Amino acid sequence: MKREELIAQVKEEYANIASAASQQHFHKTTTEITPEGYYENLLNAVITEIGNGTFDTCHSGSEIVNKVAADKSILSHWGRS
Repeated sequence: MKREELIAQVKEEYANIASAASQQHFHKTTTEITPEGYYENLLNAVITEIGNGTFDTCHSGSEIVNKVAADKSILSHWGRS
């Protein structure tokens, strides 16, 4: 049950971040990805890690988002082709 709650909280966090980024006309010039696309990819990677138990010690979606923002290397497949 806890993992499902974390996933719901993380979805909300990334939706808010993506919305704010869209309003600021953010875009990643190296890949021409939209903010929504970037955060959707990031969200999917985080959800996978939640399912794998990577964040079982976290108490909230916000804590997970902050950890990922500080160090994306904790995501197994992030940035790899």
